[in-house]
Amino acid sequence: MVTMPELSIEPMLATDVRDVLRIERASFTTQWPADAFYTELTTNKVAHYYVGRLGDEVVAYGGIWVILEDSHVTTVAVDPARRGQRLGERMMAHLIAEATQRGAAWITLEVRESNVIAQRLYRKYGFTTVTVRKGYYTDNDENALVMWAGNLRGALYQHRFSAQRAMLA
Repeated sequence: MVTMPELSIEPMLATDVRDVLRIERASFTTQWPADAFYTELTTNKVAHYYVGRLGDEVVAYGGIWVILEDSHVTTVAVDPARRGQRLGERMMAHLIAEATQRGAAWITLEVRESNVIAQRLYRKYGFTTVTVRKGYYTDNDENALVMWAGNLRGALYQHRFSAQRAMLA
């Protein structure tokens, strides 16, 4: 049996942005600038961002917007040196739980058409592809799949989500 590292997920603070940017640069060909994260943390009232820590080290982060019953995953990333430890899955499960707790009934996100690993994770948590945004990513004109999961507060989804989280623990 593989022992999973203990990941602590906490609200992102302005002091975490430097570490988040390190992961951002290592993970994406086009990155959010520091001021975008600061704006999300200080100005955007519907934004909720989190960091995942192993000890004192920030190894993952993620964010959602929750607007009434709708939620949108804005970003999720794991330090490339820490991938394959299910840290991204733990962050994603945390984001879904937060969205639900904050009243969301639906959750959506965009993912690169080529990112089959992320798509597999999202499907595991009930997301389905609803449309394609042609040329969405400006670095290479790649399409984005728009994925969506609904009825987050319903008994069927909650049962599935609880089972996934139990296996994750």
